[in-house]
Order: sequence, then C-alpha cells, then structure tokens
Amino acid sequence: MITVKSTINASIDKVWKFWTLPEHITKWSFASPDWHTPYAENDLREGGKFKSTMAAKDGSMSFDFEGEYTLVEKNKTIEYVMADGRKVEISFAATSNGVEVTESFDPETQNPEEMQRGGWQAILDNFKSYAEVATKSQSH
Repeated sequence: MITVKSTINASIDKVWKFWTLPEHITKWSFASPDWHTPYAENDLREGGKFKSTMAAKDGSMSFDFEGEYTLVEKNKTIEYVMADGRKVEISFAATSNGVEVTESFDPETQNPEEMQRGGWQAILDNFKSYAEVATKSQSH
C-alpha cells in the first residue's frame, strides 16, 4: 500500500464535512490547477457508492473515480473499494496541531508508485488548502 498524510488546521467536524459532502468535493478533488471536478455524488454509508468526475479544464480528457464504501465511522475512518478492486483506507485523527488525515491505497500497475503517491498527495494538499481557507472564511 501507498500512504499519504496531511494535517489540516480545522476541527474534525469541518474536515469530515469538507471531505464527504459533494458540494465540497467538487472544490478540491483534483491534483493540479488545470483539472477540476465538475461532478460528485456520495452515499456515505457501508454499501453506499460514490462517484466523482475529474476532468481537464480544456476538455481534453476526463475520468470517473468511483467505488463502494466498506466501512464508515463518522469523524474517524472511511474505507472503500474502487471500481477496479483496489482498496483505500482513510483515517481522521484530531491532534493538538489539527486533524491528521492519513490515506493508504493499493497502487495500480500502470504508473510508477512514486507518481501515484505524488498525485494522491497533491489532491490531499489541495484538500488541506481548501479546508483551511473555507474554515477561516466561515469563522468570520
């Protein structure tokens, strides 16, 4: 498994909400500024399915990221199986520095693991930026 981590300076409730609600997912779930996520749906429960569309802003390519939840513990853990059968585990832990989000996933075989780690870390870094800015703007 490949693991990426980040600590988000926000409350556990906000981090969970920003991570799981479609209206937030569309604002952070992409690896670079020339991509976006125009669509997201999320049935956050064991056996529930999720799907988001990641697309190049210039329209040159897009793909659906989808799967089914195998474990959901609010503010703690999300586990799912992607459409291709790979497993993902995400943990959320409140610490004195913020919420530590740890994401572990089975690598695919098309791209080098370092490239996959970089892509998933970039998305997690996007999430951190979005969650921290959204938290600041909501507290005013």
